[in-house]
Amino acid sequence: MSSRQAGNGGLEPLLGGLAARHGLSGGQVEQLGSIVRVLAADDLAPTTVREPALAIDVHLADSLAALDLDVVRAARRIADIGAGAGFPGLPLAVALPTAQVRLVESQARKCGFIESLAEESELANVEVVCARAEQWPQGLCANDVVVARAVAAQPVVLEYAAPLLALGGALVDWRGRRDPAEERAAGAAARLLGLELESIQRVEPYEAVRNHHLHVYLKVEETPERFPRRAGMARKKPLAT
Repeated sequence: MSSRQAGNGGLEPLLGGLAARHGLSGGQVEQLGSIVRVLAADDLAPTTVREPALAIDVHLADSLAALDLDVVRAARRIADIGAGAGFPGLPLAVALPTAQVRLVESQARKCGFIESLAEESELANVEVVCARAEQWPQGLCANDVVVARAVAAQPVVLEYAAPLLALGGALVDWRGRRDPAEERAAGAAARLLGLELESIQRVEPYEAVRNHHLHVYLKVEETPERFPRRAGMARKKPLAT
């Protein structure tokens, strides 16, 4: 019996709050429950947060906070760069079944894990791209929204994301406590990449979280042809530093 067939059991009360907040159906709650159960059962899951109640907060609620943004709810092509164990991409794929969600991850082991989560949760709108963001030519100018959570310093994330966005698209970058120096560097990098800061939204996806923000950048101009730079250069020589 698959974890989905086993039902949500004791997870239902915890998932019910997410369903009420974001307007999710019973079937979507089952899919989220499948994700949590696989995390708990797999000792090799590439995350330190595997206990179900904590994972619902740290992985699911945190990922779904982006649904408060109209640009995310309206997106039809979403790329999650540096997807890691599959967050925020997989929960967003559950919540937005008409969107195509591509999870971009360079480590083969993590790619395999994401694929197993997507299969177990019966997510037909998910594609795993096992590549670096700078080495994904099919993704260039092909996404309405790019999401990134705990990937790199913000100027680096902007450089990864800008070439992948269609004109008018948006980057949503998960950040903790605001850092004025990093934000200034990100602003300078954004101007080189055709991006513009649209908003910084303070969010409280679960009770214990503090100083949590979603930084939203819009692609207002075409990104210069010299981007993406060679793999690794964004981290080695960040823009505007």
